[in-house]
Amino acid sequence: MLVKATRLSCNGTLISSQIKISCASLPSFPSMPQSPGHAPQPIVSRHVAVIGAGAAGLVTARELRREGHSVVVFERGDQVGGLWVYTPNVESDQIGLDPTRTTVHSSVYHSLRTNLPRDSMGFSDYPFVAKDDPDRDPRLFPGHREVMMYLQDFAREFGIDELVRFETEVVRVRFVEEEEKWKIKSKQRHKEMDEIFDAVVVCNGHYTQPLVSHVPGINKWPGKQMHSHNYRDPKPFQDQVVVLIGNSASAFDISRELAGVAKEVHIAARTVKYETFGKQPAYDNLWLHPMVITFPMFELQSKWIAGVLSNRITLPSQEEMMEDVKALYSSLEASGTPKRDTHALDDKQVKYNNWLAGQCGCPAYEDWRMEMYYATVKGRLAHLESYRDEWETQHLVLQAYEDFIKPASNQVSDRCVFP
Repeated sequence: MLVKATRLSCNGTLISSQIKISCASLPSFPSMPQSPGHAPQPIVSRHVAVIGAGAAGLVTARELRREGHSVVVFERGDQVGGLWVYTPNVESDQIGLDPTRTTVHSSVYHSLRTNLPRDSMGFSDYPFVAKDDPDRDPRLFPGHREVMMYLQDFAREFGIDELVRFETEVVRVRFVEEEEKWKIKSKQRHKEMDEIFDAVVVCNGHYTQPLVSHVPGINKWPGKQMHSHNYRDPKPFQDQVVVLIGNSASAFDISRELAGVAKEVHIAARTVKYETFGKQPAYDNLWLHPMVITFPMFELQSKWIAGVLSNRITLPSQEEMMEDVKALYSSLEASGTPKRDTHALDDKQVKYNNWLAGQCGCPAYEDWRMEMYYATVKGRLAHLESYRDEWETQHLVLQAYEDFIKPASNQVSDRCVFP
């Protein structure tokens, strides 16, 4: 994606920055030396808008302020937490195709639990550890409410709440060519406001707009259709025959829930091997591999963004980046990869995160964090129904806690050392 001036996205898919740049080619992880003829630029402070107060928006606001930028966070809801703020409400068009439908931001269903251990999910200097509080969820794989409360604790700890304008919707973002600034129109209740910013960081997530597969003849389906974005609990499916199209993490959890109440559950997925098709005892075809869950990546992205905006990190020339973009798109076309997967990192995600860490002068991913990830994958294969509650590698949790309690001088500083 090509963006003029500064538009930065922290949803795990796109990072772009000043003067017409694109980092779509980041999977190759080049170094970013100063291009020939580029003189060092003075450190600057910018006025930055952050759209969204979920995990990405909160840590972005913190890192921008640490870097010396002034920050305003726009949040449509009445609290921080983004998609982790559960609501039983669903959209008026539950398949998600009607553009005039009433929308709901969160895709969280009632029973959702994390699919990675909490210790591996937390920010580098604010561990996601269990609280000694009867109102909190101490499990290693906690429910969605505990994640929301962790994010709210984070916001209070670092004073992010004071930067957030709640119940404020961004209506329009426009680049003003003659001023090289961004104009944002926002609406709070019935009052509209226009403001000017040096940069905009878009952190509104990518789990709100349902992605609906095109299935020939689906319009003739006589039964009810809905997207998992609008699934909350299995009760409405009692004694029904249900078809799930897709085999991602939500399909894995939802199919297990539905199997307890529905008459039949059929899973249609193009990624399942041929020999596993057919009736599956205990859903043996649901082998899903969790991504390296995303909070630490958001933190590294936000440090990088803050450094780019202050001129601590110098981007390659526009020409160099455009050449990388063209090369990337050519390789995607040759491999048959759809455009919607342009920014999918898949097995390159760890390498990408370590590349970001190197750019920012931060430590690479801890060994225990990656071992937790692989242990979770192994546990899923061995104990499909109970891997969250049968954790067999407690030594990794102890390693994480040892890192958490190290003296401050040995931990990541408020500002990483930029090369």
